[in-house]
Amino acid sequence: MRADAKKNREHLLAVAGAVLTEQGVDASLRDIARRADVGLATLLRHFPTREALLDALLRTSFEEMTVKAAALETSSAPQDALVSWLRDCVAWTTEYRGVTALMASAIADTESALHASCTTLRAAGARLLTRAQTVGAARSDIDGGDLFALVAMLAWLGDQPPLAPRADRLFEVVASAILTSAERSDGGAEERSRGTA
Repeated sequence: MRADAKKNREHLLAVAGAVLTEQGVDASLRDIARRADVGLATLLRHFPTREALLDALLRTSFEEMTVKAAALETSSAPQDALVSWLRDCVAWTTEYRGVTALMASAIADTESALHASCTTLRAAGARLLTRAQTVGAARSDIDGGDLFALVAMLAWLGDQPPLAPRADRLFEVVASAILTSAERSDGGAEERSRGTA
């Protein structure tokens, strides 16, 4: 890619990132082009679809989350690695309001520009889940698809202003439900024993 074309692409991505952060993934492509001071045709020449634009914006984050999953596999206890990755994944998917719906659709659509990145991300989470399941730290009746759906669900909560204050607490509830009872906090065990005393 020529230096000027690369510079134009980076400028479009920077403007698109700002607009999508403000307005969510349904922001007008025409508005993005206008804010970037280019014609819509120029934007579409670089990014022919909304998903192609989002893939370009999110690719670095997808790669970072995949690398983080691999690092956690070797550096943390299985249950800690799983919960840490899940928390970080939920946090970055809330950067652009509405992106989780597109990601969920992209998993099933092999023609989607986001398909490969979403599939790779789901596989990274599935490896962490399987590792935790292997040592009995996570329940065995869920899979990588379920985990990906939980990311989408938790991110959706964060996108809803009336529900956002509950998002952190509900994350803890969901994370606790994924882990087996033996891997939950001692505080919960103490609470249960006090209740039966």
